[in-house]
Amino acid sequence: VQLQACGGGLVQPGGSLSLSCQASGYSLDEYAIGWFRQAPGKEREFVSVISWRTGRTYYADSVKDRFTMSRDVAKNTVYLQMNSLKMEDTAVYYCAAARGGNIARSADEYDLWGQGTLVTVSS
Repeated sequence: VQLQACGGGLVQPGGSLSLSCQASGYSLDEYAIGWFRQAPGKEREFVSVISWRTGRTYYADSVKDRFTMSRDVAKNTVYLQMNSLKMEDTAVYYCAAARGGNIARSADEYDLWGQGTLVTVSS
């Protein structure tokens, strides 16, 4: 049972980057998948979440209209398309799974966590 996040890297301000998170070892039918991020010296914060069953999404205000989350059921994978990136988006991004499938915005609601992937926005 693993969540594998990847796709991080270095991008200039205003650029785009796409992260992916693949689940292996179990079905995501009864889960919601979220993205969180943690910048140096700061607490982990919620970014976005998708209900696997319904496809409904929810975003933090700081990324709304810039980030888009989607899922590929066949590949058991979720994606986070990040556009118009800002320097303050620099962080380690984590994907996580919350049982129940409901929209969850608190890290405490998540049961499974993947390793992080670093996103650096810098000129």
